[in-house]
Amino acid sequence: QVQLVESGGGLVQPGGSLKLSCAASRNIFSFYDIGWYRQAPGKQRELVATITTGGSTNVADSVKGRFTISRDDAKNTVYLQMNSLKPEDTAVYYCNIQHRIWPAVVYWGQGTQVIVSS
Repeated sequence: QVQLVESGGGLVQPGGSLKLSCAASRNIFSFYDIGWYRQAPGKQRELVATITTGGSTNVADSVKGRFTISRDDAKNTVYLQMNSLKPEDTAVYYCNIQHRIWPAVVYWGQGTQVIVSS
């Protein structure tokens, strides 16, 4: 079992920044690919950014140039740096990990709310 705890959400004005954190209860980076997802009210959950066990990163086109995913292996923590936030970034953001060898092994965090509003 792996517990994931997200933090860092909140209310921010358009153009502002937030840094989300996802802390894992144990070492995950050797075995799990990691993703940040978000779900806005009335919409489906969408993938925002990923980082693989090898450290390769990718972000969705909608956030490219504004969001960055990174990790701190020593802290078992993944980050999502969000800059130039827009009202359409408002959503609950979730951390997800998927086992590289056994993809059916998936864990989700509880989510953290991000509201972008003036």
